Amino acid sequence: MRYRGTRQRGGKRVPSLTRRQMLAAELYGYSYAHYEAHLGIGNIRFDRLMPQDVDILERAEREGWDASRIARALEMPEDKVERWRRSYQRAKEIVDAPTLVEFFRRGVRHSIEVALREGLGDKASIERLVTQVCYRVADLAFRLDMAGERLSDYSEELREETEYDLEQVREEIRRALEQELGHPRDEEKS
Repeated sequence: MRYRGTRQRGGKRVPSLTRRQMLAAELYGYSYAHYEAHLGIGNIRFDRLMPQDVDILERAEREGWDASRIARALEMPEDKVERWRRSYQRAKEIVDAPTLVEFFRRGVRHSIEVALREGLGDKASIERLVTQVCYRVADLAFRLDMAGERLSDYSEELREETEYDLEQVREEIRRALEQELGHPRDEEKS
């Protein structure tokens, strides 16, 4: 089956999503392949409604709408608006990354942050995180297919440790040690 937005390259189907559709996929938590599979088959939610929500959030940000105006436009309770604003910001941060490697890193980083907030202390929570990372790999593969590129082209860049990565690791280790051993200043007070 050929979906709307799909291109042909060398006789093969090449997946394709617009930026708006990728933002909608991120906002609603769908993989890019799943989102694309629902396009052009009469599914109004994927074809029109979810991208319209992206348009609303984008306009609201650009024009500085307050929470009540956003709630009315999205037809949701006002107390849910801040969550949607944050989700939209995160989606933009991921989709608009300057490189495909940074797109992947940001997506994985977000998945790990969510897992840590929800509690990452048992086998089930670790398996959920592994699944989310696998979804991020699938999205990277989708984007690479869209660009006509191969994962091996990015091998070196994917293995680089950025200063952000190193600083985050240092901070997380510091916090974990403080929690495990108690705050260093606590010992000074005794």
